[in-house]
Amino acid sequence: MADREKVAHLLRRATFGPTAEEVDAAESKGPAATLDALFNPPATDAGADRTPLPKLGMVVNEKTDRAEQIRQVGAWWLDRMVQAEHQVHEKLTFFWHGHWATSADKVKSGPLMLNQQQTLFRTALGPFATQAHTMLRDPALIVWLDGQKNTDKAPNENLARELMELFTLGVGHYTEQDVREGARALTGWVVDNKSGTASFNAKRHDARPKTILGQTGNYDADGFADLLLAQPASPEFIARRLWLRYCSDAPIPQPALDRAKTQTTTAAMLRELLSADGHAELVKQPVEWLVGALRQLGIRPGGLNDNQRKQLQSGLTQLGQVPLRPPSVGGWPAGAAWLTTSATQARIKLAQSLAAQAPRPALDRLTAVPPAQRPAALARLLVIDKFTDRTLAALTPAAADPRRLLTVGLASPEYAVS
Repeated sequence: MADREKVAHLLRRATFGPTAEEVDAAESKGPAATLDALFNPPATDAGADRTPLPKLGMVVNEKTDRAEQIRQVGAWWLDRMVQAEHQVHEKLTFFWHGHWATSADKVKSGPLMLNQQQTLFRTALGPFATQAHTMLRDPALIVWLDGQKNTDKAPNENLARELMELFTLGVGHYTEQDVREGARALTGWVVDNKSGTASFNAKRHDARPKTILGQTGNYDADGFADLLLAQPASPEFIARRLWLRYCSDAPIPQPALDRAKTQTTTAAMLRELLSADGHAELVKQPVEWLVGALRQLGIRPGGLNDNQRKQLQSGLTQLGQVPLRPPSVGGWPAGAAWLTTSATQARIKLAQSLAAQAPRPALDRLTAVPPAQRPAALARLLVIDKFTDRTLAALTPAAADPRRLLTVGLASPEYAVS
């Protein structure tokens, strides 16, 4: 694999979608220096500075105003993903959103969802233990998994179960008794709907000893988390989740797992995995597909009119992945689940919308060369290593019309994968 292909692959995996200029810069540095630059970016993110946190209005009408706040947060986040220059950090934040999958459909609060997004952003790169402890105090997660209903007199097992199964250990590393005892450890946390904060109410907490994973103690939320995080299964579980999302849907090679699970931060673990052998083709998630296309075409969601923004939102809805609205606590599916007939039709429709919105600089890159050379120019623009002969046969008739050419390229099988 040539250096350009290596750095393009690295950038496609580590970011939402690199631009041709970013690949050019990376090619001149080489793979090793590119990896260093990705994980040691400049202190200031100018793109983040261009997308300040949304100022959410007052809630007067419970239904319409809360829905508008959630819409504002989702629109802001999509704009931030496109604009952010610290792409490793931004993509990891979205990864954690799928990991601690919390939906506004139940939480019904823009401020709580924004607060959770910011919590995930602050803890995305650091030790997973710090994130886990922080998330157990996250108001949106507590509401999502009924933590505020979990009391000494009426234990609710939802958060304890998902904490072990989906967030820290995985299936097979705990028992139903551990779930019941873990639920007791998590009792006492409540959410104030007016302030949007979570607090501990000792009167609702079960202070009696609990036996979890064979160990007995007077565990509270932090003690329970520490117990789970000390299990060998925990770093392995996180490493496997990162591998599946960033590297391959095949099992992680043992050497890569052994190296990754010894890392002390998520950033270090991800860096180790991105450097490992065994990567395979991955199907892009819809958000990754869309954000990458927006970055490469130079379209900023925050600069679109209402109708154009609605088209983006409608496209993600049809594709089945809307930020702030994962379908379940298990998050979104992966792999071939995104390659259904209906998803392909939705991608084509959204690709047409993106091509119609494409600004002159993106179109000029295609029209600057003769029609016969435009498929190659398109591959460069979309950071595709090479189109297959079958796709080239579809691109050639569209070469005379740059917007039509863009549509075919964005909807191509080669652009659906990384």
